[in-house]
This record gives sequence, C-alpha cells and structure tokens, in this order.
Amino acid sequence: MKKQLLILLLFTASITVKAQSYLGYFQDNYAGVQSVLFNPASIADSRFKTDINIFSVSGSVQNDLYGVRLFDVYKDGYDFDSQAKRTPSYANNGQANFDVMGPSFMFNIAPKHTLAVFTRARSVSNVRNVNGYLIDQVKDGLDQSSNFNYNAGNINGASNTWGEVGISYAAVLYQKNQHFLKGGLTAKYLQGGVNGYVQGKDVKVTYVENTANPQAGVLASSGEITIGASQDFEANEDYDFDSGSRGFGFDFGLVYEWRPDYEQYDLSNAKPADNNFRDLNKYKVRFGLSVTDIGSIDYRNSKQDTYNVTGIVTQQMIDDADNLYDFLNEHYTKTSTSKGAKTNLPTALHADVDWNMYKKFYLNLNGDINMVSANKVNAYGIADRVSLTPRYESRWFSYYLPVTWMEYSGMQVGSGIRVGAFFIGSGSIVSNLVSKESKGADFHLGVKIPVYEKKFKDTDGDGVIDKEDACKKVAGPAENNGCPWPDTDGDKVFDKDDACPDTKGPVENKGCPWKDTDGDTLLDNVDACPAVAGPVENKGCPWPDTDKDGVLDRDDACIDVPGLAENKGCPILDADKDGINDKEDDCPLLAGPIENKGCPKVSKATLEQLRVEAKSIFFTTGKATLNDARKGETSGRLDAIKEILKNYPNAKFAINGHTDNVGNAKANQKLSEARAKVIMDLLISKGVDPANLTSQGFGATKPVKSNKTASGRAENRRTEIVYLGNL
Repeated sequence: MKKQLLILLLFTASITVKAQSYLGYFQDNYAGVQSVLFNPASIADSRFKTDINIFSVSGSVQNDLYGVRLFDVYKDGYDFDSQAKRTPSYANNGQANFDVMGPSFMFNIAPKHTLAVFTRARSVSNVRNVNGYLIDQVKDGLDQSSNFNYNAGNINGASNTWGEVGISYAAVLYQKNQHFLKGGLTAKYLQGGVNGYVQGKDVKVTYVENTANPQAGVLASSGEITIGASQDFEANEDYDFDSGSRGFGFDFGLVYEWRPDYEQYDLSNAKPADNNFRDLNKYKVRFGLSVTDIGSIDYRNSKQDTYNVTGIVTQQMIDDADNLYDFLNEHYTKTSTSKGAKTNLPTALHADVDWNMYKKFYLNLNGDINMVSANKVNAYGIADRVSLTPRYESRWFSYYLPVTWMEYSGMQVGSGIRVGAFFIGSGSIVSNLVSKESKGADFHLGVKIPVYEKKFKDTDGDGVIDKEDACKKVAGPAENNGCPWPDTDGDKVFDKDDACPDTKGPVENKGCPWKDTDGDTLLDNVDACPAVAGPVENKGCPWPDTDKDGVLDRDDACIDVPGLAENKGCPILDADKDGINDKEDDCPLLAGPIENKGCPKVSKATLEQLRVEAKSIFFTTGKATLNDARKGETSGRLDAIKEILKNYPNAKFAINGHTDNVGNAKANQKLSEARAKVIMDLLISKGVDPANLTSQGFGATKPVKSNKTASGRAENRRTEIVYLGNL
C-alpha cells in the first residue's frame, strides 16, 4: 500500500496520446483527407477528385526521462529501471499518441471549392513536472526502503479520450498571376469518452522506520492533491463512457502558393486534354498557417476531489486500507465537487513551408507550437516540434525522410513511403534503429482509395479527349465527335460544306464546278456580270452608256454628256459664240465670220500695227544679226507681233526683207532674204505656228522712197509683214 500511495503522489503513469499525427506524411500533396487534420485549407485545389480513407492510425510516445534501444524493449526480461538510461530532473515529462481515423473522404464540389468529412477516435494525456530523481530513488519499491524524505513537487497530468466527426470546407480565396491563396475551416462534433486528471501542489513525503515495531513506522506528508475523473473509479472497475459528454471544436487555416510559372497554367490556353491543369502542382514555394483543435468537451458527470495530504499516518494504517481511495478518504481532508468539468482540446499553431526544389523533389519545413498552458488543471497539449523533411513525390508513389526536433525526446530521424492506396511511416524509425537512447517513437499507416485528377488522354491529338472521341486514332473536329469529315468527291471540300458532294469543284464555289450562267463564254467565277452576257474584254459585262447618247462609254469621249456619234459622243460646241460650231470653226476659240471659216479677218489697222512693229526691228549694218544695242527693244517688238499673229490662226503671213540700192545687188538680195528668215525663226521660237509664216527677200527691188537721199535709203532698209490670205 505504501508503494501505491507513493505512485499516486508521483503520478508516474506517463503514457499519453497527443495531437501530432502522421509525422512526415501530412505535407505530401497526395496526403488527401489526412492533410485536413493539419491545415483544412490544404484540400482546396488538390490533386484529387476524391480521396476515401478506409482506415488509418497514428501513434507516438516520448519522454525526457528514459532513453532506450527501442527494439530491446520487446525482448524477454528487459528491465526499464536497470537497463534504460535515465536523465532525471526535477520536472520530467512524458507523452504518447494514438489517433485512429475511420471512414473519411474529401471531394471537389466545384473547381475552387472542396469538402471533407472525417471520423476520428483520439486519446490525449500529458504528465508534467514529475520529480525524476524521486522515481529513480523508489524504483525498487517502498518495501525495500528504510527512512526517506522526498519532494514530489507540483506534478500535473491529464488524460482524455474522445471521438469526433468533422466537416471541412476549403476554397480558393485569391488568384492573380503568380499569387494564389486558399483558406479552410473545419467544424467538429466531439463525443467525450474517458477523462481523468491529477495535480499536486508542493507535495512532500517523509517516512520514519521503526525497527522495533515495523507497524509503528510513520509516513508524514504535506501539500495538496487534486484528482478528477469522468467516471467513478472508486465504485466500479467498468468505466462506461459518459454518453452525455460532448462538445464542439474547429480548425482554420490559410495556404499561400507562389507560382512564378503561372503563364504555363493559363486556363485560356488550356487544351481539353489538360483538364485545366488540375493534375499538376503549380507552386514553387508554399506557405501554410493553421490553428487546430480550438474547443472543449463538457463532462457533465465529472467528479473532482481535492485532498489536503498534510498529516501523519502509520504503517499499520497503510496496511489496513482496502484501496487507495478508502485510504485517502479516511485519513485526509477532502473537498469534493460533482458539477462536472470542461476539458480543452490540444490547441496548437502549425506553420509550414514547402519548396519544390526540382520537378518532383521537395523540401518541407514545418512546426507545431503548443497553445495550452502547462499548469492548467485538466489541460493537455502537444509537444513543440520542428521538422525538416525532404521528399520525392508523384501521383502513386512518395518517399519522405523527416528530421525532427521534438520537445522532451530531442532529435529524431524517420522515414515513410506511400505506394498507391497504402502508406506507412515513422518520424523516428531511423534514429530508433541506431540509437541506444531513444526517448520517443511514433508510427503511422493507412489504407485509402485515392481518385486523382489527371491529364486526359487524347491519342490522336485533335483536342477531343479519348472518352469523348468517336475516332480515337484519327484526328477530327469536336463538332463531329472527333472524327474527320467525309469528302466523297475528293475535292478537299468536306461533304458538310460541299453543295455538290458527288462532283468536284473549288472551295470558293462550295465544292461545285463553275457555270456560265449568261452564256457569254466566261465562267461565273471570272465573270463580273454572271447573269448578264457581256464581252470578254469587259470581264463578261455589257459596255455601259452612261449618258444614254447611243455611244458606249468605251467609245464616248464625253461619257457623262450626251453627244453625237460622229463627235465621239460629245455635243457640237461653239466656244467662241460666233455662230459656227467648233467642228467647222477653224478658230473655235476666236470669233470670226462664216466666210472666214470662223476666224477673225485681218484688218487694215492690224496690218498697220504689224508694219509699225516690224519697222522698228534693227539689224547690224550689212549683217543679218540684230543690233545688240537695241536688242531689248527688238525683243519687245517681236513679242507684240507674236501676240497679233496668234489671233489669226488660219491666216498666212509673209516676212519680207528689203534693202537700199547701195552695194552689190546680189549681196543685197541675200541679205534681205537672211534678215526675213531671222525674223520668221524668232517668231516661231516664241510660239507662232510655222504653217502661218513664210519669208522672202527682195533686195533693193521694191523701194518705198528714193534711194538718192539718205532718208529715202533709210526708209527702204526695212522688214515687212504682209497678209497673204487664209490657209
């Protein structure tokens, strides 16, 4: 009985179950419904159509007092007290884990929305602040001990077992270019099972042996012990579940993914076979943050007893006690309550960073932080943890190697594998195989039915996936169920578009041969007027007669004005208004009488003006060149003559040259001819029609004055312009 009492005071029963399940597995993109336990946002935009968990289990145990070679523990005759390596302190701790996941599933309800429903059975216990030195001292039991004086300290322990049904909803919250954010929430209904807890405050125990009378030995103790349970452990040994104990809890989380190659996954460029890229992990780096197990269970029938164990009892009193509770009730002051108790869930903060190093190789850094006070009565939580996990991941196979620092048990290395529907692993198996001082062990395994998103098969590459393709090996359009359109006449116009499916014809005529509808020898495809016959040179169209004058436009010099055929379709005009139409008018722009064919007559005044102008043209003496000294005046006279002559386009004029009788007659004749021709050439150069001019020289044969006087000879040296009549 002494040993039972001391064990109670020390609360050395340190096996616990905690919330850190599936270590190394849950960060896998193909973890499916198990990943929702760590972060409910993880199931949104997952690689699953659905994931059905048949059965999975995860368990762990760790402490900071006993270090063992794990597989020696199962050998016959193994003794913890003598063979394990102990590292006692005044506040040793111990934990263990057991988590059973029953039938559970997740599925996509829309491209950006996912649901999960799961069932779990869990049991959680913690023991903290155990005096490890005291455990070492009493390992052989009190019956072999003599006098002792022990300080049990402020031990605190709690244990809870419950079941839960959860529903999780996750959705894509934001998506733009390389940024992708999703969130999730889990609501859980909790059914309480068995809950028990103990807490000590400044508990000290002293035993004084009486060698003369062992039954008179004295056990003195001080401090306070609180014991609570959802069942009456005193009254019976059948611990039925309290069906009236229930509660609610929830988890929430966010996941951000950095997708630098987002353009590769642009849905506007996705082919049907790509399945909107749902089968691909698109991130380079993923960040996750979540809080889980917020909530509590209300044990309405829970009973709590607080004992003030300050006092002295004898060895005889201890030996006479039937059970531990009778002993405590008989010898110590007790304060009891039956109002029930609430026990928290193991609330924790989880963080996760996942780096896609290269193709299917990943490196994950994740950790847990306990958010439950270690000194609270009936409180239990997780151990703080940090894990670095490299992994290879594909749809049907994953291998992972977690390296973990765990509060209490220290560093550990594990390994795990997922093959198809089965997964198994441990976060500590490697270190447990090689270490002689393992302080923790864990495992997980499960069987599930995964239904993955995958790229659709398109054998013929026609953009119609095989399951919808009526011609899987031959490319064809979607509107024809993936089969090519037939082309009966082989004219490269599919029958669906061919107006003449049995006769070859060009594409531009809907697969029909060209016709000559108007019979003008031009086929309709080159006939600009296929319904009206016309000449080939006018592209099969009849020549137009725009002004309706009977002269076709091709022959009509005035296509917009009616005219006569003999005038090339133009009207007969009288531009100079002299009553003679332009066709018969030798001078259509100058008014003139009919008898002069519409040209103006050369008047005496005009001839006089010509005489005056011609008289004033001066030559170098004895030569047929203009006088340089008076060249400007001469040019002006020629311009005036030109302006007069152009008014008589049908008149013929002669340029006559004359000399005096001084000198040789033959020389004078040639000089007069040359001077006349010079004047004629100068007028022609200024624009006078050569047909209107002739030149002639008379030498001294036609004097107008007497050559006997100087003034007479001057008058005889002259140039004249004479009107000869009409052309």
